[in-house]
Amino acid sequence: MSARDLVSVTLASLFIACISAQAIADDSNTSEPEQTSRPLPPGELGRVIELGREIVENTKDHPLSKAYVGNSLNCTSCHLDSGTHPEAATFLGVAAAYPAWSPREERVITLQDRALNCFMRSENGIRPPVGSEVAIAITAYITWLSTDQPIRMNPDKPLGPHHVPPLEESIGDINRGKPLYEDYCASCHGDDGLGSDDGPPVWGEESYNDGAGLSRVPKLAAWLKVSMPLDDATLTPQEAHDIAAYINSHDRPQFNIQAHLPPKNQTGVFNGKTKE
Repeated sequence: MSARDLVSVTLASLFIACISAQAIADDSNTSEPEQTSRPLPPGELGRVIELGREIVENTKDHPLSKAYVGNSLNCTSCHLDSGTHPEAATFLGVAAAYPAWSPREERVITLQDRALNCFMRSENGIRPPVGSEVAIAITAYITWLSTDQPIRMNPDKPLGPHHVPPLEESIGDINRGKPLYEDYCASCHGDDGLGSDDGPPVWGEESYNDGAGLSRVPKLAAWLKVSMPLDDATLTPQEAHDIAAYINSHDRPQFNIQAHLPPKNQTGVFNGKTKE
């Protein structure tokens, strides 16, 4: 075989390998996440994981969680597809990052802390007690979605390995955002932003408060870029910033941490059985 033939064969082999690798990658991106297709563990653990999924999907109405919710949002309003969407605030792999340093709380927090803090901010409600049934169920479900993921504790921020990446810095324009909201968002979230049967409220008393992460325009813009319009995330980074600026220009509940904490005697729950 001549040198020219050898080069041709080598290039052809590399080309075929690249095509094969791309096909595998494409298939992995479109297939159902392994964590959601695997069977639940048997017994009580499986029951609690399934309970956590039910709470995530119906947070504002579920008997165990509704007392702690102060608006019309469910966990899956932000963590799309019950937290299994690969990009939109996914739960996949999240548990592997905890315990993690939290600049906001200025301490190392657990996964349970992180989930319960969402009730105070995104849910505009009361923080459920540590160790309560709702706390254990939600974090059991999130942890199950991290099955077989390597532990990578985060020393900088309480973010999982697949967190929503920030967009390049840009200034959102409210005037540009208004017609974009009307075109892309109003059909689900209402012209008045107060929600509908097809989408949750994005401002007003029934939406997240100004202590939630999405109340910051860069955070909301990054989430919109990978999430909206639903099942057809086609916004440009600038459009995402403009819509985020418009949404967050509206009134929403103010965050006062003291109003969202449980009574001191309910901050934690011992849920085990005592044995002499």
